[in-house]
Amino acid sequence: MTILETTTGRVRGAQGAFKGIPYATAERFEAPKPPKPWSGVKDTLEAGPAAPQPPSRLEHALGPMPLPQSEDCLSLNVFTPSTTGNRPVLVWIHGGGFSSGSGGQVWYTGTRLARDADAVVVTLNYRLGVLGFAALDGVPPNLGIADQLAALEWVRDNIAAFGGNPAEITLAGQSAGAQSTLALWSSPRARGLIKRIALQSAPLGMRPATWADANRRARPLQGLRTAPVEQLLAAQLAVPGEPGSIEPAFQLVADDDLVAHDLVEAAPAGPALISWTREELRAFVPDAPQEAIDTANGFFTSDLLAKKLGAFTYRFDWAAPGNRFGACHCIDIPFLFGTHDVWDAPMLEGAPKGLENETGLREVWAAFLHGERPGALTPPKLP
Repeated sequence: MTILETTTGRVRGAQGAFKGIPYATAERFEAPKPPKPWSGVKDTLEAGPAAPQPPSRLEHALGPMPLPQSEDCLSLNVFTPSTTGNRPVLVWIHGGGFSSGSGGQVWYTGTRLARDADAVVVTLNYRLGVLGFAALDGVPPNLGIADQLAALEWVRDNIAAFGGNPAEITLAGQSAGAQSTLALWSSPRARGLIKRIALQSAPLGMRPATWADANRRARPLQGLRTAPVEQLLAAQLAVPGEPGSIEPAFQLVADDDLVAHDLVEAAPAGPALISWTREELRAFVPDAPQEAIDTANGFFTSDLLAKKLGAFTYRFDWAAPGNRFGACHCIDIPFLFGTHDVWDAPMLEGAPKGLENETGLREVWAAFLHGERPGALTPPKLP
């Protein structure tokens, strides 16, 4: 067991993992604020509850998420090879269409990534769906992004105690987490908190909603602000997304504060790692025709952004042999975190044992986290 001092109190972790640390607190539909300090030592041995959410729309590919849920969900998890030293830091924002997921899922256990990259890994929760992204009258927009910003501020103030360097922060994420990363990279309020970014399957073809459009979509929820959370989630599910699109009903809202109207145009130059998978769409529509897959891949790429940032880019092509999901959206996550052995996902059925020890992708990210240009990514070596 290890005890460390943070700005709000002492925390006790085990084997380099400190889980469920409160980084902020927030009342429903209000901006986050620092958590209340505690006395004594807080055990941080288990991940905190996930934000309230319905089942993931990709559960058929990824499997279920059994974590408990609570509106009191603003916690993060730190994984470090050693609490001494001055390592680069990876702050990871989970995906899930702005409506599902948790930084505490076993998929994102950062122990192997922290060890193999010699870096400190931070995963976090933020408010989702109607509670984090509904454009309601009198409610600040993008509360989920405000939560992520609060987590970055916590990292700046506390990560040195965990062996991390607050001047070497890489903000990264997958899918909605990558889109959130790009939004914060462009936001004046996050200036000085982020040194480099990594975008994994960012839905770059999805522009932030305008306030007017988002407010119109949220209109059925206006009278439910104080309703039980179960009622809010039921109402959320009844709000349709864009017809014929994989875009979620609730997402980023352009406010020229936390979220620019055009994320690609607003992105400042700086070190970036950008990737996508060969068949993103198969996670949503496993039997989609190749033409649709090729079209959808354009939704997750942007030559303009890559050129603007001078980014290192790669496409991830591995697929479990004979698996109908192919090289789909999310297939690269277990290779980054080394979590094949704890993730029972339909998209991984047929994969050989031992892939958690395949370090190729972690080596690419390690180079980037340490300020180096990654080398070529070689395919995983199958047993």
